Amino acid sequence: MLKRKKTSRLVVLVVAGIVSLISSSSIHAQQLIKKGETIAFLGNSITQFSSPPNGYTALVANALESKGIRIKTINAGVSGNVSTQMLDREDADVISKKPDWMTLSCGVNDVWHGAKGVPLEQYKINITKIVDKAQAAGIKVIILTATMITEDQSTEFNQKLVAYNDFLRQLAKEKNCLLADLNADMQAEVAQANVPKGVNVLTNDGVHMNALGYQMMAIGILKTQGFTPAEIAALREKWMDYQTDVNPKYKLSVRQFQKLLQVAKSKGMSVNDLLNQELGKIVDGYIK
Repeated sequence: MLKRKKTSRLVVLVVAGIVSLISSSSIHAQQLIKKGETIAFLGNSITQFSSPPNGYTALVANALESKGIRIKTINAGVSGNVSTQMLDREDADVISKKPDWMTLSCGVNDVWHGAKGVPLEQYKINITKIVDKAQAAGIKVIILTATMITEDQSTEFNQKLVAYNDFLRQLAKEKNCLLADLNADMQAEVAQANVPKGVNVLTNDGVHMNALGYQMMAIGILKTQGFTPAEIAALREKWMDYQTDVNPKYKLSVRQFQKLLQVAKSKGMSVNDLLNQELGKIVDGYIK
């Protein structure tokens, strides 16, 4: 009798687990972007300056189109915005335009702006309201964790940002939102690059993305849409020939930037410092 009860209980647990997996897969399947839909990208300057062809908003659209999913995009990024401001303009900049999807990139300025930023508890209220308003309007939400503030996780800003991102991860679960954990992805890519402190890999200034940083952001979103490692590798290769904005004086492709980054890394310098140093040698040669 005891054996039969244990067996029955085991069967129930296994069935429950299978049902849970099927349900989870079904939910994810229902949350894939479809041809003809519109995505609004709500964010701050990192989103606002995400211009084609290198910005993450354009990269996401182009990657989806390569799979026959042509979408429309709305860039709803405004420089300097914190969560309070995004909440205030959500109706005008997102909901009134009736997108099918909204990505939410918010948190960097809430922490980085110090006294002009937004404390954690108020941030939680603001972000929850932003998500609730979008979902009430029938808009599906992809939450993006906030990217790093300087490419050094040990800094005070990045340590403070941990609690903000932990909240975003939890909220995504509670509200059944897709989550692109860009902060974790960014930390992993910076660690893999293994450059000296102060040398930027994914950003121009420690916060605002360069071409590689925008690729990292786009890939994080595309992973929520079921893009496989092989598909992502193919995208990275395609994007290698895209031009970076690392230095306006030089038209460098991503491939060229990565090669220069390795040279700069060996010298403990940034790519910009390396370029300026080499340019200085050329100028000095002519003068002499």
